[in-house]
Amino acid sequence: MSTLRLGWRWAALRNGFLDATAYRVEFLIEVLGQAVVPVITQLVLWYAVFKLGGATEMAGLSYSDLILYTLTSILFSQIRGGDHDFELAEMIRTGTLSNYLLRPAGAVEFVYIRGSAPKLFLAGVCLVVGMIVGAIFGGIHPERMPAAMLMAFIGNIIHYQISAAIASIAFYWEEAYSVLMVKNLFVSLLSGELIHLGIFPEKWKWVWESFPFYLYVFGPVQYALGKWTHVEFFRALALSLVWLAVGWALVRISWGIGTRRYLSLGG
Repeated sequence: MSTLRLGWRWAALRNGFLDATAYRVEFLIEVLGQAVVPVITQLVLWYAVFKLGGATEMAGLSYSDLILYTLTSILFSQIRGGDHDFELAEMIRTGTLSNYLLRPAGAVEFVYIRGSAPKLFLAGVCLVVGMIVGAIFGGIHPERMPAAMLMAFIGNIIHYQISAAIASIAFYWEEAYSVLMVKNLFVSLLSGELIHLGIFPEKWKWVWESFPFYLYVFGPVQYALGKWTHVEFFRALALSLVWLAVGWALVRISWGIGTRRYLSLGG
């Protein structure tokens, strides 16, 4: 009997270890995939423009400027985003939202808090890596990294708020995923994750400045690289707090109206 119990315990430990290992591997692959693909795309693009095309600069930026920006953006692009908005839309579509309506925390807050641990972990890792790389190789200002990472994480919250507000479309339209996908494309472009926003023509600068997306990646990178002054950074940080309040209001209004519709349909 004791041998059988030991066998069960060993099997349970082994299965737990395998599950934990599988989760870690999946998490690592997801992070590397999200980081490597955009970076490789940009590196190939800049190589083609400068080395094969013979360009010396683009919008006042040299080849080394763009390479440094691209590599530094990895540290902040990993903090942005997540698939929580798709999860919210799926909860509405399938009716599982009902399980969360009576909890002390709202469904929107609950989903974010539950999924914030990986982003906090990545923020800590990227902060340490950025400070070490900056201290050894230069380019990145180590003393600016904590403030830059703070802005990136505030950007993560703003991104979730806007995404959650958009996900409330699922209360009215089951296939809200297409809207969320389009939103992700705009965010990838206007956040500075896919391309340096300084390349935009000056007359179109107002386009990306009209949205908070540039506070997710472009702003933190510019400050970490010393391209922004302290005044510019704190002005952008104050603006991010304003957008944080706007995002909170959008969530309250959209989900307040949507939840009442959801409850009336369920009745």
